[in-house]
Amino acid sequence: MAFPVDRPRRLRRTEALRSLVRETTLAPDDLVWPLFVVPGARVRNPVASMPGVFQLSVDELVAEAQAAFACGVRAVILFGIPAHKDATGSSAWDEEEVVPRAIRALKAQVPGLVVMTDVCLCEYTDHGHCGVLRPPTAGGPGQDLTVDNDLTLPLLGKEAVAHARAGADVVAPSDMMDGRVAAIREALDIAGFPDVPILSYAAKFAGAFYGPFRDAAESAPREGAGIPKDRKGYQMDPANAREALREVALDVGEGADMLMVKPAVPYLDVVRMVKERFDLPVAAYHVSGEYAMIKAAAARGWIDETRVMLETMLCCRRAGADLVLTYYAKEAASALTGVRR
Repeated sequence: MAFPVDRPRRLRRTEALRSLVRETTLAPDDLVWPLFVVPGARVRNPVASMPGVFQLSVDELVAEAQAAFACGVRAVILFGIPAHKDATGSSAWDEEEVVPRAIRALKAQVPGLVVMTDVCLCEYTDHGHCGVLRPPTAGGPGQDLTVDNDLTLPLLGKEAVAHARAGADVVAPSDMMDGRVAAIREALDIAGFPDVPILSYAAKFAGAFYGPFRDAAESAPREGAGIPKDRKGYQMDPANAREALREVALDVGEGADMLMVKPAVPYLDVVRMVKERFDLPVAAYHVSGEYAMIKAAAARGWIDETRVMLETMLCCRRAGADLVLTYYAKEAASALTGVRR
């Protein structure tokens, strides 16, 4: 008698069967759409390195959010490009700046939308770093300016409070300063916002995938005498996974409500480790470089963009991400629901 053959293909024979036994699902409400807001009205500045992505004035941003909401996207995260930048990023906590104004408009005009905000100084400083710079310590190593961790913390707290006061549902610190979750939690609680959750960029790596974002957010570190040329002094070394778990544990201990790994696809091993170790919602940020590479390959006819887009988001979910932040959010939601906007 012939040896029996295992036949897993039996359950792959039709789409109905495949759907019935599918282990991981992807839905529009798993997605968070990053948006860039600028001063002015009727502004739609295309970002050359990110086809389909724009810097938007508040009125245009609201219209885009409404269209995405109709496709099923239930959350956005805002990044602001202010009219004024200075050494301390003081526009970050100006309640009349673009992000607070965008929050108020979204909460008024797109009921039910979850509005998250990036909390960082890089878009607001004239040097492009995520905190306040200070001269090197006399006798210390090197001659470069350094980002002063402890001077930056209260400024991040002020920014988070300004966003909460405008109506933000979630604040998301991306600066990678030590102790920033605790500082922001304390600032929010003192200001009367104990119910505003913190989505911490807990494991943010100093990777090579952020270039297009820095075009969009106008936040690249500025070249100058003594100014660090990159953010490797505070973002994580891409080689380290155990350190990522330590960073996440520290943020959990300081009061983070949700955790993020950034970038997404090259770090799905870290997403899986975080999901298995910590009992909090986990987000993966499919960053600008990842998005731009898919767009570039699709423009050359090398891939089916829709299939690759959806497969990428699904794989983030399979690795353990509860949320996926992606510039494809509206396109992916439209493909999933069939709603065209």
